[in-house]
Amino acid sequence: MKNFLLLVLFITTFIVHAQQKRVEILHADISIIDEEKYPNQEIGLGDVVVVHEGITLRCKKAIRYKSQNIIRAYGDVVLNQGDTIIQTSDYVQYNGNTKKAKSWGKVVLKDPLMTLTTDTLDFDRVKQLLYYNNGATIKDTTNVLVSKKGNYFLRTSKFQALSEVVLTNPDYILESDHLNYFTNNGQTFLYGPSTITGEDVHIYTEHGFYDTKKNISHFTKNSTITYKNRSITADSLYYDRNKAFASATNNIKMLDTVNNAVVRGNYGEFYQKLDSAFVINRAVAITEIEKDSMYIHGDTLLITGKPENRIIRAYHRVKFFKSDLSGKCDSIHSSQKTGLTQMFVNPVLWSQESQITGDTIHLLSNPKTEQLDSLKILKNAFVIQKDSAGYNQIKGRNILGKFNNNQLENVDVIGNTESIFYARNENDELIGIDKMTCSKINFKIKDNKIVAITYFTNPEGPLSPPSKVKLPDRKFPGFNWRIKERPLKMEDIFIKDDVDKTLEKNVTKNELNSNKKLIKNQE
Repeated sequence: MKNFLLLVLFITTFIVHAQQKRVEILHADISIIDEEKYPNQEIGLGDVVVVHEGITLRCKKAIRYKSQNIIRAYGDVVLNQGDTIIQTSDYVQYNGNTKKAKSWGKVVLKDPLMTLTTDTLDFDRVKQLLYYNNGATIKDTTNVLVSKKGNYFLRTSKFQALSEVVLTNPDYILESDHLNYFTNNGQTFLYGPSTITGEDVHIYTEHGFYDTKKNISHFTKNSTITYKNRSITADSLYYDRNKAFASATNNIKMLDTVNNAVVRGNYGEFYQKLDSAFVINRAVAITEIEKDSMYIHGDTLLITGKPENRIIRAYHRVKFFKSDLSGKCDSIHSSQKTGLTQMFVNPVLWSQESQITGDTIHLLSNPKTEQLDSLKILKNAFVIQKDSAGYNQIKGRNILGKFNNNQLENVDVIGNTESIFYARNENDELIGIDKMTCSKINFKIKDNKIVAITYFTNPEGPLSPPSKVKLPDRKFPGFNWRIKERPLKMEDIFIKDDVDKTLEKNVTKNELNSNKKLIKNQE
């Protein structure tokens, strides 16, 4: 039995050694074999050629350690693996048993796709893996990649670059601590904090993909694209550098640094050259006004134009909220250059305790001071203010109002004006209901109440005791107290009122295409 086991061990050892072909010095100008002076060594000098299982190694001097199956090559070393790998260096040590090579000194390795230069390089032929730990530079037809540590997988043409990675492209510089780069197609996969800096755009991400040849990218963690005057952050960012186009999905935040405004939503498209964008899905535009914020929401927010002439449009179920002013309409158009905001289709404003409606509402603010300046209600103007006994009301063709410190204080109602006013004495006691008609009415608001009314040109109407005015006569035709629709806090702008649900519709592909067409018309 013992002899049998020894025989098996011998046979196994023989097979293993037979499989591990010997490294051979195929040619040398001078060969030295001296077992006394150089035991277990073969030395080749001059033009030395070494071969082993598909590789050829040329050098000025080679020492073969026969029992270890190791070769050490010195001086102008050239290593070839078939027609794919050509490497030059000052020194190579190659182990025929493990098929691993280690090269030192001015290492330059070339394959059909790239050139790698470094001081020290390891090559595992079994895994077809190159790796380095002391810095290397990789060049291909498109990019130059530098990193402190890295691996190159020959079978997949993949560089795994680690630590202090810099990829330089003619149009940008990419920096990271970990990226995978494929030399066959220029695709780059980023892991950990990374930046891409070009002449007119800067990108930060912690996970993503960049096609360096097609200039298309997709970032999926803590990612931000920054242009000259705006930045875009989202859970998912797609960017086409050639088209200067980006799309964003989920938790979008677009910051306009020129106009001190922020747009949020869950899907958006951004056109860098046109400086324009649209955002949908819980979209909201936030603008700072005198240390207060104005929040505007609509099914779609459309931002077009350069910073000095930027226009914000919101449409379908628009609501906005500010601590002292809120409103609602179907669509809104706001020019940040002129300060003019226009509200269309069944618009309503709530300022303090007053409700204002009309066919169209215009708000004008001072672009420099960012304070509200004036108000226009065009056609079918109607002002309602709740009183403990009923509703103060003023109707007319048009309304012109003035703000002071962002508070609506002075209002002129012009053309076919009518009013119902609950008159009170100094003790705030109700003394009668004043129902009047004239050509013009001016009223002043203070501390959330109408405090004075002036009638112009043949005012007509008595001051009647409340008991003499029937309930139906206490409201003008068209009276609609819309207080249930009023947003009382920022979150309320996203509430869809019952009155709007009959108009409910999804943002369809046609609407998205309409947004894109409107943006492109800005060119």
